[in-house]
Amino acid sequence: MKLTSYTNFAIRSLQMAALKAPELIRVDDVVRVHGLARPHIVKIVHELGQAGYIITQRGRGGGFRLARPAAEIVVGDVVRLTEGPLDVAECFNPESNTCPLIGICELSHALQEATRAFLAVLDDLTLADIVSNRGDLLARIAPLEAGIVAPVRTVK
Repeated sequence: MKLTSYTNFAIRSLQMAALKAPELIRVDDVVRVHGLARPHIVKIVHELGQAGYIITQRGRGGGFRLARPAAEIVVGDVVRLTEGPLDVAECFNPESNTCPLIGICELSHALQEATRAFLAVLDDLTLADIVSNRGDLLARIAPLEAGIVAPVRTVK
């Protein structure tokens, strides 16, 4: 399974909002800390706001914050929102399928089971879970927020 960068950035944006709650987070904060493209984050923040995960505040001093407690935001739901249908194989989508083996292919059955298992794990994970090591996460992003690039550590 591989998630799109869009989903990855959406989860990172929510993670930052959870870390800084109840403060407002600016799009530029997410861009700076994660080194992402601003237009991409603007689009993600808009979609997360439309879906009710965050509340946005426009204008000078604006930004976004979580719309509900982090413990109530299920990562699997965010993945479904940002990924849409997880059509791992062509045969998952009956509208575009061209495989004559649909319905009898054991690989298809196994991939469907794997997709269900993948989402089941994410359905047991909340935003609160992924920020449970809050102190470590905040320490790691502090130099990035300040515009100081932390030295890259190499593993030997």
